[in-house]
Amino acid sequence: MPAGMTTPQPFSFPDDQIATFRAFADRLADAAREAILPHFRTRGLDIENKSKAAFDPVTEADRGAERAMRALIEATYPDHGIEGEEFGVKPSVSGWSWVLDPVDGTRAFVAGLPLWGTLIGLTWQSRPVIGIIDQAYLGERFRGWPGGAEVEDRHGVRPLRVRPCADLREAVAATTDVHLFTPSEAGGFEMVRRTAPITRYGCDCYAYAMAASGFVDLVIESGLKPHDVAGLIPVVEGAGGLVTNWRGGPAWRGGQVIAAGDPRPHEQALVVLRRAAD
Repeated sequence: MPAGMTTPQPFSFPDDQIATFRAFADRLADAAREAILPHFRTRGLDIENKSKAAFDPVTEADRGAERAMRALIEATYPDHGIEGEEFGVKPSVSGWSWVLDPVDGTRAFVAGLPLWGTLIGLTWQSRPVIGIIDQAYLGERFRGWPGGAEVEDRHGVRPLRVRPCADLREAVAATTDVHLFTPSEAGGFEMVRRTAPITRYGCDCYAYAMAASGFVDLVIESGLKPHDVAGLIPVVEGAGGLVTNWRGGPAWRGGQVIAAGDPRPHEQALVVLRRAAD
């Protein structure tokens, strides 16, 4: 185990309960697809800025998809909480909550790039249990749950598995945008970038899907919210990877996040990232 990293206790939920929740998560992803796809690559898409501090775009695809998913949850699991990017928090009375990012990567969405995705996470007392990364336009759905992960695409359904990577000098790294880092965070990331032979940008949630698929070794980001990570963590972990904060602890609520397929480059990256850790 990497030095300083904490290991959460394993989950213990009945298999039939997990299967039921997984099937329902698929229903949510289907509803989001139906709401989103009519707006993708359409001219005249209405784009609003929901932030006064910086440009933070939102479209009817975001809002319509979240409305559709929230309606299904409220009708099926009224005692479950809902935490969505667009319409806020409905507290849970059962301990279970659905954490929704209807379009993660709205900038890519409005640019016509198929690197956005719908993120659906089911959490138990804030800890992600089941996750979906759904790229509706490409027809790719990445699923994760305790002990497993899979992708469904035009080739069918197959297991997801991270790949071994012995050293940061062999790693493919990714981040969405270096300008989202503070100066100290950017300095830490730059040291990782100089060591890794390949670094890719602008992939949003799709980078995590590729980590779970065994093509990306590290994803390093900061400033994330719970809806940015709850759907990602079960996919990466179910494929055999790990997702932590920059101190090696849980990243369930977002913030500074590093996802890795192999613990060896993860620990090497933490050596420099810890200097800028919150």
